Amino acid sequence: MKKYITISALAALTVLGGCSEDFLNVESPNELPADRYFNSEAKMYENLVAAYDPLEWFDWANGQYCPLLMMSDIMSDQVWPGGGTSTDNLFWQLMSNYAATPNECMAGLWTDAYSGVKRSNDVLGFMENVTDINQNTKNLYTAEAHVLRAFYYTVLWKFYGNIPYYTSELETPYIAEQISADQVYSNIIADIDAALALKVLPMKADADKSGRVTLAMAYMLYAEAVMYQNDDSRKSTALKYMEEIISSGKYALVDDFAEIFTAEGEWGCESIWEINYMNDGATRSWGWPQGAGGTVLPRLISPRGWADGTDGVEGGWGFCQIRHEVADLFEAGDNRKAATIYDASSYNYEKSWASTDLFLMKYIARNGYNANQKADADLNYGNNLRIYRFSETLLNAAELGSPNAQKYLDMVRHRAGLGSIAANEENIIKERAIEFVGEGKRYWDLVRTGRAASTLVPDKDGLRTNTWSSNKKYLPIPQSEINSANGTLKQNAY
Repeated sequence: MKKYITISALAALTVLGGCSEDFLNVESPNELPADRYFNSEAKMYENLVAAYDPLEWFDWANGQYCPLLMMSDIMSDQVWPGGGTSTDNLFWQLMSNYAATPNECMAGLWTDAYSGVKRSNDVLGFMENVTDINQNTKNLYTAEAHVLRAFYYTVLWKFYGNIPYYTSELETPYIAEQISADQVYSNIIADIDAALALKVLPMKADADKSGRVTLAMAYMLYAEAVMYQNDDSRKSTALKYMEEIISSGKYALVDDFAEIFTAEGEWGCESIWEINYMNDGATRSWGWPQGAGGTVLPRLISPRGWADGTDGVEGGWGFCQIRHEVADLFEAGDNRKAATIYDASSYNYEKSWASTDLFLMKYIARNGYNANQKADADLNYGNNLRIYRFSETLLNAAELGSPNAQKYLDMVRHRAGLGSIAANEENIIKERAIEFVGEGKRYWDLVRTGRAASTLVPDKDGLRTNTWSSNKKYLPIPQSEINSANGTLKQNAY
């Protein structure tokens, strides 16, 4: 079944002299098959832009709030789901307690990530039809699409493990083969390797191309996958990539940690990859969540019933509050604490369910950050989502066994105003727990290092009653997907 691109609303009149096979095979007068539409460099650029688009949709996808970083953090030991009641965003509450069901689960992220996969496949699949593109540009678009596909599949792999995997256009009934998590991992690495082999990705993007895939971003994605898989055979390569980023001189730690998460700090010297959002002129709306614009994340995680403007903060819906145990992790004098945690305990506002009074300062709703939007203010905060930072490069290299491990750990700690500690795995994982609060790293760190079962346990207040176990590594696949797969999709043993 061919896909069509609408190109005009004009209709054509045809004089029919009788029934014939030619009549049965006429083409639509206002549509073109996709393989004939995507046949120029300009059209392939459109295709590539479309492959980037789903990156912005994770926060509000298919009627669900699925902010990418928070979806992992609520399963960690650092963030409570919060909200108005214990059933507000119910699938969040269940995920946090390792009690998700196929019917109450994170379906939006699944659909969004597969949208990205499909669009990345389109770039790679239609590229052979393009005749007016020079080889370097062709290689660049191809490399970007390979890395984007690897990123989308990495999201699906980490959350769901054993997933349908496809790399070309599906035919009716549009069902892809489900493969094992280990096979998905191998394919992710193969995609990144294919991109790297083309040798066209810049180590750092020019300012006017910020947000596009770079060599450093591809290296970070590679290291993330290898470290999560605990693939000893590739750790030396991952370390080599980290050292290349460090020695390139293109990246450095920002002096002031608090600056990183401000509008002024977007795409600073520490930023390796961010997902871009904008508020100025934003048209994203509840009726058109795929429109260009901002993110709803700051509204989700800011205090309920808040007097807008108080202390430079706007009100929100009270989700994803920081646990008190996290505040206790910071050593005296650690300048990251105030830039990470906003303490609202001295203010009069509506307490969320299971309130801690502690909010994530990094992405809190700040005054003016949704100014000049043109649609729905809740959806259009201009906070870029920080995915990879140079501090993670340093800590990755230290954990992977760099001879400079002590130096790299010290660099991260000295920026925080702290002294040196031994560069062993225990200390590096602890440092990551502090450095990346609210950045979607902690849960995966606990799982990959074997610490999840002993750390993710019932809490003293009874908010989490279940203990994480190995069969909780992968979330249940949405039941709607199981149903539509005609018996070909096996449910995870959650």
